[in-house]
Amino acid sequence: MKVILASQSPRRQEILRKIGIEFVVKTKNIPEDYPAEMPVEYVPIYLAQKKAAALSNEISAEELVIAADTVVILENSVFGKDPTILGKPQDLTEAKQMLRALSGRSHTVITGVCINHQGHLHTFSEKTIVFFKELTEQDIHYYVRKYKPLDKAGAYGAQEFIGMIGIERIKGCFYNVMGLPAAKLYEELKKYQLLENCVQ
Repeated sequence: MKVILASQSPRRQEILRKIGIEFVVKTKNIPEDYPAEMPVEYVPIYLAQKKAAALSNEISAEELVIAADTVVILENSVFGKDPTILGKPQDLTEAKQMLRALSGRSHTVITGVCINHQGHLHTFSEKTIVFFKELTEQDIHYYVRKYKPLDKAGAYGAQEFIGMIGIERIKGCFYNVMGLPAAKLYEELKKYQLLENCVQ
């Protein structure tokens, strides 16, 4: 069976390779919008399903699509709606605002995953709670200047400088914070009997 990863994310690609899955990348440009009244915990599954379904007419019965979406959820935020989904920042100013909002607090990272095989969409999600220490303005300015926060939910990568010096502890799967719940995905893929051919 041929595995297709519907994501351009280098982090997701790295995780999938490290658990021994051979794949190709194929994506469709779709609007990442969702109903305003939708509970925040359902948003990543909804978006992952949209990404996987977008390829339905372009895959064969021997192909399996993996799509994912990760959101950062902050309670009692300064951004208005509560709880607030922190998506990808529009610019560096917004990235700094997000990092200031995360500083010294805990937040929730949820990744929704959708597997599309022979027209059947199977979805699941994973939740991780991340505890951040207080970040200094120097920490924040250095990170947004030296790294690429604009392509990351919540404006940070757990595997980069800000995660290394800012994350005090996590409750849940670390790889989920990077964008793909590796252990849970591995167990789900076993159901499709493809791992014996993929794992090195």
